[in-house]
Amino acid sequence: MNLADRLRTAAGRFGGRTVLTLDRTGLSYRALDAMSARVGELLRRRGIGRGDRVAIMLPNVPEFAVVYYGALRIGAVVVPLDPLLKRREIAAYLGDCAARLVIAWHACAEAVEAGTAGTCADYLFVVPEEFRRLLRGVPPEDAVVPMAGGETAVILYSAGTTGRAKGIELSHANLDVNAATVARMHALGVDDVVLGALPLYHAFGQTCALNAAVRAGARLTLLPRFEPGRALEVIRRDGVTVFQGVPAMYIALLDQPGVSDLSMLRICVSGGAAMPVDVLRAYETRFGCRIVEGYGLSETSPVSAANRAGAGRRPGSIGRPVRDVRMRVVDERDREVPPGEIGEIVVRGPNVMKGYWNDPEGTAEALRGGWFHTGDLGRVDGDGFFFLVGRRRDVIIRGGYTVYPREVEEVLYEHPAVRQAAVVGVPHPELGEEVAAAVAVRAEVPPDELRAFVKERVAAYKYPRRVWFVDELPTSPTGKVIKRALEPPAAAARPRGGDGRAPSHDAARRAVRGGLDHRDAGPGGRAPS
Repeated sequence: MNLADRLRTAAGRFGGRTVLTLDRTGLSYRALDAMSARVGELLRRRGIGRGDRVAIMLPNVPEFAVVYYGALRIGAVVVPLDPLLKRREIAAYLGDCAARLVIAWHACAEAVEAGTAGTCADYLFVVPEEFRRLLRGVPPEDAVVPMAGGETAVILYSAGTTGRAKGIELSHANLDVNAATVARMHALGVDDVVLGALPLYHAFGQTCALNAAVRAGARLTLLPRFEPGRALEVIRRDGVTVFQGVPAMYIALLDQPGVSDLSMLRICVSGGAAMPVDVLRAYETRFGCRIVEGYGLSETSPVSAANRAGAGRRPGSIGRPVRDVRMRVVDERDREVPPGEIGEIVVRGPNVMKGYWNDPEGTAEALRGGWFHTGDLGRVDGDGFFFLVGRRRDVIIRGGYTVYPREVEEVLYEHPAVRQAAVVGVPHPELGEEVAAAVAVRAEVPPDELRAFVKERVAAYKYPRRVWFVDELPTSPTGKVIKRALEPPAAAARPRGGDGRAPSHDAARRAVRGGLDHRDAGPGGRAPS
């Protein structure tokens, strides 16, 4: 089977129905299939064949789907890349996967030309009208190359939140089965309009938005860049029924003034990062639409677990494993731990990747014992609901005591002034690590107040002694906080000038305002009871 077969089948069933829209531009199922067939022939004429890697650097525009399915239908391997990548990053990814061609958005031309220098990759730039004229001059290749389910369809490069990005090989079967699961679980149908705000170059957007919508005959309305005001406009204009987003998007909507009702949405889906329970409740209370939280990674295509509607939903939980997927919580020796105990979440099922591109050692380690080791810590309750605690590498050991960042973050989110929060460990000469928090706020609040707020609600060794403020937390394109990019400033008792806010992005990671307080550490670094 070839994932592109799903589009050809949908074109036969739904024909002139609209599959993609971007503002006033629309594309029918029949047109998308025909254009992708022309892309397939265009690639053949450029010497691209089965197994060759074709990189795509396109934002959320209809051309992404055209090129994506066009490459797949001739048996090529799609390598989706972030359009915001710079020369050095492009060169690294292209060199790693030995891509033959990069099809990129015209605005990326300078970076792509520089990034392809010294690689074996050629490039083709997409200017919408010119691209369509180019395709009209190419006869369509209607045949879809038959592929084995286990053959590679896509290589996704991880967001690099922990260091060097790895190429994740996902097969045609991985992506197809997971898209079918999402379509069935969310009851997607021909009357649904899905908001395409998630980046299509990531597994979340590809599987849950694009491939699931095509499978179900739904319509995907694209948003090249998420801005809360613009998203609300598109939701109302296009009659969106399914909103899939990351927690940062829901937080941004909460901060949007003048919005009180989004009950036209049939379902809201959250993934990509843990959803703070306080944010979930605030969103549902204000907008009247329930959020269904799920869980997965790029290595699992991505969906592994999800809450369901009604009794199948438990706020604060990532839900239960989806169909045909198994999940366990194991200790350091890969032994399953009893319900309620914390360990690493491992996954087995048809959604699990083939492996890491050109990295047999990394693949063997991640898939040891036949289970994918996620690196996420969690627990499972007696009813089979899984709960995330945090990443294994993010756990803080303070004076011999274990602190799970998410537990502290959840408390910070309960404070009405807190908009975003990330808890990290920072070096301490006596304790080993100290608990610290980077916070973005809605209103002025002293660091001491936040420290005291958390201290009242958790054990004494858990609350953050160091608190500093940022405009925005550094995040990946899919909403994961890049904790390694958080650099606590030197201790500062008072804000620096103006409103004390730090500039966003890089500067926000360095120096802002905040304070450090070690007075609460007892003798020997033990926290008082």
